[in-house]
Amino acid sequence: MVTPATPGGRAPDATLPARPREDAVADPFASDLSDRRRRRRTVLGWGGLVLVLVVLAALVALSAARDWTPRPALDPEGPGRDGARAIANILVAQGVDVVPTTRREETLSALDTADGGTTLVITDTWYLSDEDLLELTAAAEDAVVLDPRGTVVDLFVPGASHAGYGSAPTDPGCDLPTAQRAGQVVPGRAFTAPAGVTGCYPVGDGFALLSVPHDEAGAEGTVTLIDGVELFGNARLAEEGNAALGLGLIGTHDRVVWYVPSALDADAVAGAPTLGDLVPPWVTPAIVLLIAAAVAAAVWRGRRLGPLVAERLPVTVRGSETLEGRARLYARAADAAHAADLLRDGAVARMARRLGLASGASEGETADAAAARLGASAGDVRAILGLRPRTDPELAEFGARLRDLETAVDAAVHSAAERPA
Repeated sequence: MVTPATPGGRAPDATLPARPREDAVADPFASDLSDRRRRRRTVLGWGGLVLVLVVLAALVALSAARDWTPRPALDPEGPGRDGARAIANILVAQGVDVVPTTRREETLSALDTADGGTTLVITDTWYLSDEDLLELTAAAEDAVVLDPRGTVVDLFVPGASHAGYGSAPTDPGCDLPTAQRAGQVVPGRAFTAPAGVTGCYPVGDGFALLSVPHDEAGAEGTVTLIDGVELFGNARLAEEGNAALGLGLIGTHDRVVWYVPSALDADAVAGAPTLGDLVPPWVTPAIVLLIAAAVAAAVWRGRRLGPLVAERLPVTVRGSETLEGRARLYARAADAAHAADLLRDGAVARMARRLGLASGASEGETADAAAARLGASAGDVRAILGLRPRTDPELAEFGARLRDLETAVDAAVHSAAERPA
């Protein structure tokens, strides 16, 4: 393949200007190298800072995973409004051993291994059967049911029924020492109290606190029924005498087994635990943190934060040198077909523009227009544009014919433009 000559007829390999000595001029890349190093240090610094922040966030997320996970109402480790961490921490500060449990078997085991007196706290009876409740309360010296429902109240206090809801501060109205020390509370749900049952905080025809001896349930001690959701949650513990009443009812012994039932304790649940039950609680916040980090990285690296900056090149490359370089690359690749396609596309585009055709005119349309302007056969012009050279000699011949065709089209267009109307 013949390399085209540069403007002026100089051969590509003619004598080039002498290169200046390296010690005569400053290194053109020195300033750019310094800028790149400075940018690299800046990027590494910010990257290290981001890495430290991500690690700290991960440690915080792992340490707070249990607090981040939603918890049931009156959970002794729940920090939310309905949780009971506040009263549990107060009990621990007073020397009471608080043992949180979530399964019925675990609760019974904790009650059986107790050396001294134990108070059982049950937060939600929805998943427990009557037999389970009787078995659990019988294993403890005293029991406090913090979220009693109608059937549960009737189980421990036969004949009791729902009696309204107390929404105003109410005096104890009974001789129970714990209630007398606590004073007024806003009681919440209330139930009727048959004869022989201690009732405190009267609401309408009922009482918000019912205390029944264990012997009516088959054991010693007492069972206390009270709406703990309204009284002992973190959000309302400091109101009225709520804290004093809760500590007096729950802290009667040195050990408290705090049972938070779950769906796994229901009689209908007999299958194996699900994947969500087996996964540690810190997995979900860790996944959320990783997704947030990925989104932040995508935003950071996916868009520019400012306008494009024109980079100063160390040298200026002349167009003739670029032309010669590409010609040598094509010659070295020996890809005559590809070079011919480039020549053909350029010739067709130039002739279409000179003939007044649309910018997207096809090879056939350009050939027909050129033939009409030259008064030649369309088949001959199509044959010239349709040549597919495979060797360097064929490519050189194809280039010469294209050049002749373009020259003829230029001459025809200029003659038509100069012809008087």
